[in-house]
Amino acid sequence: MTTETGDNDPKLTLAGGAAIVEILERAEVGPMFGMGGFQLLPFYNAVRMKSLVHTLINDERSGAFAADAWARVSGRPGVCDATLGPGATNLVTGLMESFNAGVPLVVFTGDTHRDHSWKNMTQEARQIDILRPAVKEVIRIEKVHRIPELVRRAYAVATSGRPGPVVVDVPEDVAHEVYDFPLSDFWIDPATTRYPAFRSRPAADDVERAAAAIARAKRPLLLVGGGIHLSHAYDALRLLAESHAIPVAHSLSGKGGIACTDPLSAGLFGRYSRIANDLIDASDCLIVVGCKLGEIATRRFQLFKGNVPLIHLELVPEEIGRTTRADHALVGDARLGLEDLAHALGAGEKARAARAAYVAEVPERMAAWRKSAADRLESEETPINLGRMLNELNREMPEDGILVADGGFAAHWGGLLYDTKRAGRGFIADRGFASIGYGVPGALGAQLAAPDRAVVAITGDGGFNMTIGEIETARRAGAPVTLLIVNNAASGYVKALQHAMFGAYQSSDLIEMNYAEIAKDFGCHGVRVTEPSELGAAIRAGIAERGRPSVIDVVVTRDPAKMLPGVDNRTLKVEKGDRPV
Repeated sequence: MTTETGDNDPKLTLAGGAAIVEILERAEVGPMFGMGGFQLLPFYNAVRMKSLVHTLINDERSGAFAADAWARVSGRPGVCDATLGPGATNLVTGLMESFNAGVPLVVFTGDTHRDHSWKNMTQEARQIDILRPAVKEVIRIEKVHRIPELVRRAYAVATSGRPGPVVVDVPEDVAHEVYDFPLSDFWIDPATTRYPAFRSRPAADDVERAAAAIARAKRPLLLVGGGIHLSHAYDALRLLAESHAIPVAHSLSGKGGIACTDPLSAGLFGRYSRIANDLIDASDCLIVVGCKLGEIATRRFQLFKGNVPLIHLELVPEEIGRTTRADHALVGDARLGLEDLAHALGAGEKARAARAAYVAEVPERMAAWRKSAADRLESEETPINLGRMLNELNREMPEDGILVADGGFAAHWGGLLYDTKRAGRGFIADRGFASIGYGVPGALGAQLAAPDRAVVAITGDGGFNMTIGEIETARRAGAPVTLLIVNNAASGYVKALQHAMFGAYQSSDLIEMNYAEIAKDFGCHGVRVTEPSELGAAIRAGIAERGRPSVIDVVVTRDPAKMLPGVDNRTLKVEKGDRPV
């Protein structure tokens, strides 16, 4: 209700929870995900009255995952909520994914009525202490009149610097208290409703020195991570790579910096690689962009020899040199840093001429790799080889399609073998925390962010079991995702590692399930694929089905020696001692 006052500032008489919704509306909030409780009921009622989009999920972790994927695709902060106690603690895994991956979320948690806190309130927990390490900031609202200010702050913190999740903790009495809010309080800086909100660029002197190192190089190589997406730096990357004839390799999170089908694309580097690791070994200058150079990207810190100049462009200064020596540190936004490097290097005619033979190697090497991998990519074996499944997906996926890869081997197979056909977020892997169970809710969030694009998720049967209830959510939300279930009746990654290290298995097998039939019971489209020749038609039908989710149950190899896309470096032995590297 709006009332006029003598100070010419109209008042909005609202419950605290409704005030949250009032400012979310001004932030042009997208679909929200959550599971309500008494504490946040005024919030839910205001969402209903304003006809905003809110989707009930079946598990709060899935709500955080869905909001995370929505944020990655939309370029805006995701929003989710949870009630106190178990609702809040169920968020932790999802929040850690967003925190580590640099994805902005604004998360509302209900909390106890302050008059009764620590008197054995139902579901009471030290939830702020539990959530704080998993987010950029926890903002506790202690006074109802500060709600607009503190929700604004949540958006600003979530989207500025390196983006990440922010929890807004709302006590029950604050959410239910009615207050006359000045209408002028309900504003938000539009810059903070997108990310990155505020960009910074590297120091000019540092850029000049780094550019000089690149100019001297005969075989420079760009190595891009997830920061390329957080910065939306696709045009800047292409300009530098094309103008100065520099091939581009990507981490699992960086896939899509340029199209995988681009002649300059060297594919995945790190634990699994097509040709990129060999190019790293032969390079005389490495340019790392928006990548933390963690365990997988560095093959457990063995990939980089430290014998060539390494330029590290990274927004978070403390990541530079954390795992790998950097000769040139460029602290700043990926897009601005790449633009500055391109400007410092000039037009690049001489570089293109000098490196013509070098860049010509890339498609030749890639063609040779494809020939060497043909036994997997074109395999006729049954149960189905995962390489064949990814190859069929490459053939059927539209240019603007989005592949969501669950944690575990789904991400590694997808990272190695899936080809994006244009620059951008065409591949989403939950590499921040690499949690199993991201696939289904991640596909839901991605589909709601891009309703006209084909969204396919790959998840193992173990990961699907964790979040199978969310196909009901996807159906209810009208999200026609296609789910490829890698059915090997096992916790595949674990079984493969046990095979490599011990040749014996413990607690890694699952009961054989027909997920296509289960999907039909959920009212979804379901098909079981046992022959490789059936894959293409099944994927086409799933993508074409726009009225409901589709589940394609792919019966893949049960041989643990064939469950990984290559040799996992952790199972290799070193000369001294007998421990994995």
